[in-house]
Amino acid sequence: MATRASRRLPPTPTKTSTQAPARVGVVTRKQLATLRRTARKQPSVRWNPNPDDVRRSVVQLVLTLVELIRQLLERQAIHRMERRTLTAREVEEVGAALREIERTVRDIGKTFDLTPEDLNIDLGTIKLL
Repeated sequence: MATRASRRLPPTPTKTSTQAPARVGVVTRKQLATLRRTARKQPSVRWNPNPDDVRRSVVQLVLTLVELIRQLLERQAIHRMERRTLTAREVEEVGAALREIERTVRDIGKTFDLTPEDLNIDLGTIKLL
């Protein structure tokens, strides 16, 4: 039987897009208190209703959703390529379309001073896009 100390999770590192999902396990009271303190220190992300920023905020939201959909389509295309359910021509067409969507999102983002990092969405355990 595992001791209480062996079931404790190590402190959760800062999440990056290359990290594997965190393990699920028992959280001690001390770890929970640390998480609460950390959460209080984090600046909350809120929508800015300032009229000058409304357009940028809406564009950021729309481009984030488009980027999410593009990445999902890309994963689906890779899956279909691995299963050999696409012809060579379809692979080329899908690849060209995905590149064009990515270029368009990047160009529109530049117009509104948005970087690719601004379009990331934290999906928790799924991963950062």
